[in-house]
Amino acid sequence: MIETERKFLVTGDFQNDIVSSSRIVQGYICSERGRTVRVRIRGEKGYLTIKGPSDDAGISRYEFEREIPLADAEELMKLCEPGVIDKVRYLAQVGKHLWEIDVFHGDNEGLVVAEIELKAANEPFEHPSWIGREVTGNRRYYNSMLTKRPFTSWPADERH
Repeated sequence: MIETERKFLVTGDFQNDIVSSSRIVQGYICSERGRTVRVRIRGEKGYLTIKGPSDDAGISRYEFEREIPLADAEELMKLCEPGVIDKVRYLAQVGKHLWEIDVFHGDNEGLVVAEIELKAANEPFEHPSWIGREVTGNRRYYNSMLTKRPFTSWPADERH
């Protein structure tokens, strides 16, 4: 399946648009440029995800994801590269789209990013008041990169 999404920094209060939330812990078995293999624990469920390279704009890429037993996900986490992503994902309904807002913890404390999945790269969508600068295609905001160079290690002038 081809995933098409855009990513933005969050600069305002999104609380009024939230419809649900869950804690996510994830690690990477492989995080090379152009391919990632991710293990994720979301609530009481496990997932294995394989992603291919992004297109030139960083908007679309191949994604294969399957739910796996929680016990398997916990075992696979032990095989992951150093660095773990710990975040709370909030789902917010804005217009006809569902936004995913990730509030990071641990080594990425202070980073808040919103993503919107689209049917096509040029699909119009409502821009909520709480989104800021677009960071689609900026590799340093990829979760796989945040395990290698966490947000808290960035110089202050690079954080926003």
